[in-house]
Amino acid sequence: MQKSKLIQNKPDASPRPAATSRVIKKYPNRRLYDTETSTYITLAEVRQLVMDSVLFVVRDAKTNDDLTRSILLQIILEEEAGGAPMFTEAVLGNIIRFYGNAMQSFMGAYLEKNVQSFMDLQLKMAEQSRGLSPEKWAQFMNAQSPMMQGMMGNYVEQSRDVFTQMQEQMQKQSEQMLSAFGLKR
Repeated sequence: MQKSKLIQNKPDASPRPAATSRVIKKYPNRRLYDTETSTYITLAEVRQLVMDSVLFVVRDAKTNDDLTRSILLQIILEEEAGGAPMFTEAVLGNIIRFYGNAMQSFMGAYLEKNVQSFMDLQLKMAEQSRGLSPEKWAQFMNAQSPMMQGMMGNYVEQSRDVFTQMQEQMQKQSEQMLSAFGLKR
């Protein structure tokens, strides 16, 4: 049986479930039921589906509401509480501050594009490091390595470009809004 893979509708889109995605039902007793394997699964097993890039959707068993985001956030919460957090309190506080802010949608798009750029960088590094011994891997990961500097430079440049695009988009929208009110800048 072949695993379903996450698909992207457009290059900068996040993975989206398709009609053929695996369905996991969440019951009121908080248990998760994988309809493909006809078994109850744990949150750790859902995390493994994510790690394996298996396409799935989590649905409320009674209402059929999409609970996928909620379950993914729960996995992140468990990972963050697990001893090696990715986000500092300052970063989490700043993310919270963007909710309800006019910049919320821009920040979401910026983070999404930035994470995708970083994933692309990680994939490129993995491809270039296949078959390396531990000693060679250490040399490869050395920040002084020209190849490593080049890849990180490309990532930083992509991040800067995404931020610049976001700023330009905000400026255009501001000008359109001011123009709609008969105000010119």
